[in-house]
Parts: sequence; structure tokens; C-alpha cells
Amino acid sequence: MLENRRLVIQGLFIFVGLIFLIKLFALQVVDKTYQLKADRNIIHTITEYPFRGLMYDREKRLIVYNEPIYDLMVVPRDLYIGDTAEFCQLFDITEEQFRTNLQKAKEYSGVKPSALLKKIPHEKYAQIQDHMYKYSGLYVNPRTVRRYTKPILATQVGYIGEVSQRDLDRDTTNYYKSGDYKGLTGLEQYYEKALRGERGESRKLVNVNGIEKGSYKNGELDIPSVPGKNLITTIHLELQSYAEKLMAGKRGSLVAIEPSTGEILAMVSVPSYDPNQLSGKNFGKYFEQIKNDTTGPLLNRAIQAKYPPGSIFKTVQALIALDEGVIKPNEPIIVDRLRLGDHAPLGPYDVARGIEFSSNNYFWEVMRRTVNQNVSSSKFTDTHIGLDKWAEAVRRFGFGSPLGLDIPGEIGGTVPDAEFYHKKYPREKGSWAYSTIYSLSIGQGELEVTPLQVANLAAIIANRGYYVTPHLVKAYEENGEITELEYEKHYTGRGDEYYPAIIEGMVRAVKKTAGRAVIPDIPIAGKTGTAENGVKNESLDHSVFMAFAPADNPKIAIAVYTENAGWGGGASAVTASLVIEKYLRGYIKETWAKREDYILNKKYLIGLQQEN
Repeated sequence: MLENRRLVIQGLFIFVGLIFLIKLFALQVVDKTYQLKADRNIIHTITEYPFRGLMYDREKRLIVYNEPIYDLMVVPRDLYIGDTAEFCQLFDITEEQFRTNLQKAKEYSGVKPSALLKKIPHEKYAQIQDHMYKYSGLYVNPRTVRRYTKPILATQVGYIGEVSQRDLDRDTTNYYKSGDYKGLTGLEQYYEKALRGERGESRKLVNVNGIEKGSYKNGELDIPSVPGKNLITTIHLELQSYAEKLMAGKRGSLVAIEPSTGEILAMVSVPSYDPNQLSGKNFGKYFEQIKNDTTGPLLNRAIQAKYPPGSIFKTVQALIALDEGVIKPNEPIIVDRLRLGDHAPLGPYDVARGIEFSSNNYFWEVMRRTVNQNVSSSKFTDTHIGLDKWAEAVRRFGFGSPLGLDIPGEIGGTVPDAEFYHKKYPREKGSWAYSTIYSLSIGQGELEVTPLQVANLAAIIANRGYYVTPHLVKAYEENGEITELEYEKHYTGRGDEYYPAIIEGMVRAVKKTAGRAVIPDIPIAGKTGTAENGVKNESLDHSVFMAFAPADNPKIAIAVYTENAGWGGGASAVTASLVIEKYLRGYIKETWAKREDYILNKKYLIGLQQEN
């Protein structure tokens, strides 16, 4: 009996012992988790940040690239500095900065690495790397910052910055960690997932002084980083540089589009800034300066500024009226009274002549016929119904809502309808009529557009009735493979047969109201305009011009807004013609080079005349 009990007890001990042996084997041999925890005392896990995708122009010329920088990481528990004053002098920081940064690291973790110093430039790291052996608990983590080949395209390309707590809270993928960087504006933000790539990890053996002694386990546990995709943009770098040169020192915007594809050749917003200022260790300093600049260099006026379209909108009025059948292309309409101020003479006008002379009173009548079609015996109700139908037609031309450009922040402008005026005149209880809204007929009043929308209108007319969603990126490049992106084609509706009359008027208009913009061997179809600035008696109105060329085979469509420059046939028209010539010819003919002086030195302000 006792012998049996002894055997049972011995068996139990053996069984428990086997269980412990199996468990120990699993922990030490099969499961590497505990081994890694133990090894953390002698290895550093280093985040391998991927190379962010590059950006090229349409000719594969580099726009944005990466430059190496370094973060100095610290494990507070292992830190030994020795001579703090010498350390601070070496790293160009004050002792107060050192103590503050170290305290933040300790608050984060005493045993986990965190950044003591960020964004150490490559040339500075070259000076300090030979001194790192003096300090334990420190190591360097390489990463990159963005650099720009030219001081242009600031608001279009955008910038990157450190993720905020809000970014981390909203990151449902848990990709980002404190201290990471991401695109905050422009293309950098819109294409963040494609550009950022995927992080990796490497493990390095270190000695008691924190000096690396090689890879841990020959890199078996390392996870390689995956570079981001490169972006091939639609931008023509040389044309962009030239356009920014012409617009420098002014306020306004320029947008040039390839009509057949919707590819943006150039997009300028001024005032601007050098994008290199928002890259590297001085980001905070320069950002505050730029943000507090009252001229608004962070504002992308091409897509975020709202202006009245001015007389360029007469082309849309004509197309809508023709489509509605209330006028005919060659139908003469007699202008025998001045309902609006006008530079055009009295007399008969058809569509082409109305656009050529930019007759305000002709287009007063054109819109009246469009809006008041006698569908109701009440002039008020008739106007309300007609305005809603007109507004719907205007929106088909890409106005009133964002066009879908591939950078954040695009606004849609304003296309007023009956509901808009019901809210604006609540006391009248709908008792407003055409006499209230006729300023819309010449592109003034409550109508608001962006320069991108105006350039897109030029593309629509060039294409005779359609546009492709405007965009800044045409393809991805990954591992040498090019992936073209596709964009939607949008049709404005019926009436393709009416565009020749519009184009004829625009060709004649350039010679009539924008003579300085004429290029003898390049036919341009264009339209001048003047946009009211809303600050009367204080500054000039805005100069507006839209065009496409060559008129018979369009390769470029363009819109220019020059703020406080007066009439459209001056600053904006000449700027547009120079950009057109530069793109189509590749250079500016010497005989016409004086036009550059006219723009660069603002000679258009001499003897200025107002034009609507």
C-alpha cells in the first residue's frame, strides 16, 4: 500500500517536472518573445523610416527629393553624459534645452528610447559622430526631410510636419506614432498613403557605452522598409518657374491647363514662399512668420480665393441662352438704351460681336431672355423659376462646387439661385425680380468663382463642350513601373454647334480689348474681364483674362487674376500671352520681350483705364 503511494507520488513529481521542461523548452527555443525581452538590455530596436516618394514634373524633372537628417535618441536609464557643458556646446543647445528635453524623455519612459534632439542636419552629424563614444544611452536614428529643387509650387506641393495628438486619435489604422511626420497640405497630404511607404525595423547590438556592434542575429528579425511611390505630376517645371516670375510681387493667381487631358501645366498663387523654409529644424520659426504674414502666402488663391468672374462670364451667358433657344448665333439684337454702364457703342449685336465688344447691355438682354421666359404671369415667380434653371445650367460648366482637384482645400464658389435670394431678401417675401439680379448678366453681383474654375471654362470652350477633371498628378512610379491615373470626362450639355460663334467672338475680342496680348503667329481666343474688389474708392478692381491657344487647335487654356490691377486687357492679358508663347514656342521672341518689362515693372498701372 505504502509502496503504491510512493510510486504515485514519484509519478506526479516526474509528470510536473516534464511539464516544466516542456514549457521551458517552448519559452527558450520555440517562443522568442521572452528571449527578446531579455535581449533588450543589449539591443536597440531602430525604426527604419522609408524613403518618401519623390515628385517629378511631366518631363521627369525632379521637383521634390529627400535629404538625410538624424534624430538623437536617448534611453534615460542608460544615459551617461559626463561633461554636460561640453555636450551642449557640441550639439549647439543650451543646458536648459538639454534638461527640458531629457525630462520629456524620462516622462515618456525611462527604459524606452525617445528623441532627445530632432532634425540634426547631415553636415552637423558629420561633426559629432566621432564624439558619440563618450556618451552612453545615446544613439542616432536616421530619417529624411523634404527638399525642393526650385523655390516654387509651395501651396501646390505642400509640406510635411510632425503628427499631432489629434492626428494620432483620428488614425484608425494605428500607422502613425508620436514623432512621425506626414503630409499636412497640398500633394503631400492628398497622396500621403502613396508617398509615405511602409516603416521597417532593425535591431542592433550595443555595448555598455551604447556603441553599435553590428546587427542582432544577422538581421533575421529585421523588417525592411518599403519606399513610397513617386509621383509624376502634370506640371511643366520650366513654365511654372516662368509664370511665377511674371506674377512675383503681385497678388493673384494663374492656372494653365492642357484642355484635352485636364492636366495642369502651371498653377501660381501669389504671394507665396520658398517651400524649403518649411523643411528641416527651422520649420516652427518660419511657419509662424509665414502664417502671420497678412498677405496670405499660405492661401492657394487658385482654388481658395473667390472672385466675381467679370466679363469673361459673358461666354457662359451666351452658351446658356443659345442652348435655351432664346437667341440665335447670328441673330441681331438692337442695343438702343443704356441699362448698364458700357464702353461698347449702341447698335446691333449678335453673339460674336457681343463678346468682341464686351457689350454689357447686350448681355443684360441675353440673360433677361434666359431668365424671363413667361412661364408664369407673375414677373416675380417667372424670375424665380428662370433663375433656378439658369443656375442649374451654370453649374454644368463646373461652377458652384469643387471640380475635384487632387489637393485639399478646393472651394466651390457661389452660384446664386432663387433660394439664395429668398434668404438675402427675407422681408420682400419673394418679391424680387430680374431688376434685382441683373448684375449677374455681366459676371458681377453675388456670383463667385475660383481661378481654377475660370481656366476650366477656357478648357471647356477649347474642347467645344466638355472638360476632364483638372489634376496635378498623372501617374505613379514604383520599382520602375509607371501606372497612369484615369480622370473623368464631363459634358456640359447640348449645344456643341454654338461654340464656333463663341470662339470667333473671343478671337476678335483679343484684338479689340487686349491688343498687347496679340501674338502675330499664334492665334489666341480670349476674353478680358474686370472683377469688382468690393472695396470701392480704396483700390483698383481686379484684372481678369482667360484664353486658349492656338485657337484652331488648342494646346493650352489659361486664366489669370491680378488683384488691384484694373482692367483685364492690361496685366492679366499680357501675362497670359507671355505664358502661352513660352509654352507653345519654348521662348519669348525678342521683338516681343518688352511685354515682360511691362509686367515685371507693373507698367500696366500707368494711365490705367477701367473696363468691364
